Amino acid sequence: MPTMGKVRKAPGGSAHHSKSTGHNSSKPQKKRNLGPPPPPQRGGVELVDPRVQEQLKTYDEALSLFHQQKFARAKQGLEEVLKGPSKELADRARVHLKIAEQRMKPTQEHNPRGAEDHYQRGVAMMNIGRWDEARESLDKARKAAPKADHIHYALAALDCLTGEADSALQNLKVAIQLRPENRYHARNDEDFAFLQEDPRFTELLYPEKDGFAG
Repeated sequence: MPTMGKVRKAPGGSAHHSKSTGHNSSKPQKKRNLGPPPPPQRGGVELVDPRVQEQLKTYDEALSLFHQQKFARAKQGLEEVLKGPSKELADRARVHLKIAEQRMKPTQEHNPRGAEDHYQRGVAMMNIGRWDEARESLDKARKAAPKADHIHYALAALDCLTGEADSALQNLKVAIQLRPENRYHARNDEDFAFLQEDPRFTELLYPEKDGFAG
């Protein structure tokens, strides 16, 4: 009989498939942390903190009052700014506060001399609601310096506060003629709220509307 060759088995099932049992070596790349964007600023003052934003708003309002020479109301706002978190805003407010306090002191109150002294005393009297004394001083100031626009402007504001529309419009008109920038101040001046519904007031402050209409 022919001898049959032995069939060789594969060695002990050692022929195994090469399966990848390891974990995927490719790891997701981490995003590079570039850091938060720089905080928005205005004039070197960071505006991230909502308390700083509120402090800046108060400062802007107080500064507007300061430029309108309403020093008593400006002083109140500036004092609030000092309580806020921004040291830079507080430092700015402190400078204007000192000036406002100086301007509020009636110069030579018992015997004022010159238009500016009468004007300063008149504004001081307005700020504390002593209308008659304010008018007396401002009238003297206007008589001494009839071309001073800020004196006519102050008289117009006083007229509004005491309900005298015709006089207010006349004084405001002169103030604008002497210094056209007073037109823009009056648009945002709360003292003229008494005239808001008067068409003469609108015509005086917004002459460009009539120009476009024509």
